[in-house]
Amino acid sequence: MKMQWVLVIGLLFAIVVAIFATVNVTEVPINYVFGEARWPLVLVIFGSVFAGVVISLCFSLFRIFSSRHQVKSVQKELEEACTIINEKKNEIARLKEILNKQPEISLGNEVAGDHQMNESIK
Repeated sequence: MKMQWVLVIGLLFAIVVAIFATVNVTEVPINYVFGEARWPLVLVIFGSVFAGVVISLCFSLFRIFSSRHQVKSVQKELEEACTIINEKKNEIARLKEILNKQPEISLGNEVAGDHQMNESIK
């Protein structure tokens, strides 16, 4: 159904273009830097539209390619950050294991050891 609407709109556009072309067949002068030529008005208009489309397409393609480049660089940075995060998580897990394997030192022994150290300094 959608394709039929596209076909109908395309046919209507073709009819409008055909009417436009038959109405604008008078020749107009085109001044170049090196000379002058006479072209039908419809060709001048279509040529101008075509040139505008080509220029717009070039700018659009430039923006698309620059956006893709930017996305790729951000993805690379994200992968590097994820790698660093995973390395830090592994290091934290390793340090927790080391901390859990060490024997528990009671708080009383630490205080007594500090008191003995203070006595030896005096």
